[in-house]
Amino acid sequence: MVFVGIDAHKSASQITVMDESGKVLKRQRVPSSPAGFQTALGELSHPVKAVLEASYCWGPMYDWVGELADEVVLAHPSKVRAIAEARIKTDKIDSETLAHLLRADLIPKAYAPSKDTRAIKRVLRQRLFLVQLRTMVKNRVRALLAQHAVEAPKLSDLFGKSGLAWLSQVQLPSPDKDLFQEDLQLLRVFNEKIASTESLIAKLASGDEAVIWLSSLPGIGKFLSVVLRWEVDNIERFREAKKFASYTGLVPSTYSSANRTVHGRLTKRGNKWLRWAFIEAVTPAVRSSAKLRTQYLRIKIRRGAKDARTAIARKLAELAWTVWTEHRCYEER
Repeated sequence: MVFVGIDAHKSASQITVMDESGKVLKRQRVPSSPAGFQTALGELSHPVKAVLEASYCWGPMYDWVGELADEVVLAHPSKVRAIAEARIKTDKIDSETLAHLLRADLIPKAYAPSKDTRAIKRVLRQRLFLVQLRTMVKNRVRALLAQHAVEAPKLSDLFGKSGLAWLSQVQLPSPDKDLFQEDLQLLRVFNEKIASTESLIAKLASGDEAVIWLSSLPGIGKFLSVVLRWEVDNIERFREAKKFASYTGLVPSTYSSANRTVHGRLTKRGNKWLRWAFIEAVTPAVRSSAKLRTQYLRIKIRRGAKDARTAIARKLAELAWTVWTEHRCYEER
């Protein structure tokens, strides 16, 4: 077997090939393209095992290498640096280090979703991005109304059908009048773009048992359950609920020395989209679940609303792991 370490970059990648004894057989810098990797790997004797780090542009290169190698490993960048930090750092050294770690079976692996899964995640993330922008626009509309002491009617949703009809009749003095109309126009655009993904959401949700289990959780509707399903992809890679909560970044950083342990702010080192989804679900979850509402109020009194939201979001993450791994819907007891 030959081992291939790839220090991958957007325009060009450094490749080191070595045998089982650690002897370097080949070093080559090639364009980061299908033709470039074909030049470097196409004539190697099989079996070939390759590794590259999960960099910003790892997806297409992982697929290209996968067509040429018998096995491709995706390495976790920060953990690789922790294992093999060097004072002198070059692309040649990095690719050779990766090859050595691969040969010794010491690569800290990162999860690599399939090409189709990555495509679905991009669509869902685009919708999440649009939802975040829409929320910013809604906040701007509320701020303009507050600046002019305009009282909104008592509606369940100011930005629902009735609310938008009322907003379109609001008249503010210049220059806020123009700003207000621009914000409403942006709101209409975002609503249209978000609505255009509804058919995909329905298709992804149809017949997927994981989506059914997740959507049974308080605060987790159809869309968030689909987001969780595809962002996680394979729940079996997390051995316990705490590991999954850690992956979402909803756990505090911890410093421990001797008999002293200090908990700090959230690590925020995990999947930011999962973290956003669980935090977004807190408000409807607290409204619909008496158990979570009691827990939320207890923590809010002691540590404030922000910590209470974070704690409930972490609880939802742990519940999501539980119902998914146990293949059942949520039941409040």
